[in-house]
Amino acid sequence: MARLKVEVVTPERRLAQLEADEVIAPGAEGLFGVRPGHAPFLSLMQPGPLTIREGSKSELYFVAGGFVEVGASNVRVLADAAQPAKDIDVAAAKKRIAEAEEKLKGLEVTDVKAQAQRELIRREQKRVEVAAMK
Repeated sequence: MARLKVEVVTPERRLAQLEADEVIAPGAEGLFGVRPGHAPFLSLMQPGPLTIREGSKSELYFVAGGFVEVGASNVRVLADAAQPAKDIDVAAAKKRIAEAEEKLKGLEVTDVKAQAQRELIRREQKRVEVAAMK
């Protein structure tokens, strides 16, 4: 049976390089799955879960956004940041959410800094959700 060559990279390092049967990624419009023979495309990613399946075994990662490049036999995940779900520090993520919410209280809705805090909250909430999926 055909396999996908999967690579997960961040600006700092290569997080994973393996073969898999399926990849499920958080695209800009929602989750999408890729199997061998898929039509090539490029997609934006939003923060969320990245699942790499090999047989009955799955590896779960949190990705903070970025791009996914799909070919007929390969998937390259170019993540802004990523980490295995098992390594997520939920308490630290919740602390970052609380700090961002506190900063947000003192900002005008139209302030550029407010948008950055809302994005941080959204990303950290997704990180906590992914940790709960493991």
